[in-house]
Amino acid sequence: MMRTTLTIDDQIMALLKEKAHNSGKSLKQVVNEALSLGINHLEQPDSRVYSLQPASLGQPGSGLNLEKALELADEMENRAICDKLEQRK
Repeated sequence: MMRTTLTIDDQIMALLKEKAHNSGKSLKQVVNEALSLGINHLEQPDSRVYSLQPASLGQPGSGLNLEKALELADEMENRAICDKLEQRK
């Protein structure tokens, strides 16, 4: 075993001390276990691939003008912004 000096953040040290107290283990043992777990995780990171299955929403119904819907959405957003600005006065 090798002795060394480390600078550990106060929050991490508090967590390590709490873990040692709750487990009945020495601080030295808890620190070594935490370092071992961390090193093993770095060597074998989770490499799960995220995938998303697309779903078709279908075609818009006949007679719907999507351009008009976008204009309406823009107008409603503009009104909401104006209302918020008015409330700040």
